[in-house]
Amino acid sequence: MLRQRFARAVTRVMGYKMVGEVPPNGILVGAPHTSNWDFVTMLLVMWHGGEHPRVLVKKQLFFFPLGPILRLFGGIPIDRENASTIVAELVDEAKEGEHFRLVFAAEGTRSKGEYWKSGFYRLSQQTGLPVTLAFFEPKTKTMGFGPSFVASGDVKADMDLVREFYADKVGIRPKNATLPRLREEERA
Repeated sequence: MLRQRFARAVTRVMGYKMVGEVPPNGILVGAPHTSNWDFVTMLLVMWHGGEHPRVLVKKQLFFFPLGPILRLFGGIPIDRENASTIVAELVDEAKEGEHFRLVFAAEGTRSKGEYWKSGFYRLSQQTGLPVTLAFFEPKTKTMGFGPSFVASGDVKADMDLVREFYADKVGIRPKNATLPRLREEERA
């Protein structure tokens, strides 16, 4: 309740409008990921809806004193070199049937890259949980949630939906945005 009031006050002071609603379950893709502030903005988006998210964060940031703070705010350390291990653990947890909301920065980094990381997509395929597209857009002063879908296995078609949604989203530092595409699309 305190977090929700805080998030609503901050968004009001910043002049942002919240759109969409926090999904009851699923995998949330926060994009474009162009700044260290993206973690904070996704917390605001989730807290605004009264929810406490879990967020994958690179393990290198879990040093003292930042590590305990990140864990308090739902941070889960991920070793980007061995991401499949954490994805397997998350699949098991998601199948337990409890409320499961996990935020991914699918780009995997704040700097411009060639591809998005596919963990969010694989997790949706393996659990049947929907992927919800989340955003924070300074250009229009909006933040919140867009469409949801369950990974169908047709990577290109699913990513076309993602590309369409994020086409007008630029993030905090537009030059750092990575176009929404997965390496798996080239193999399809």
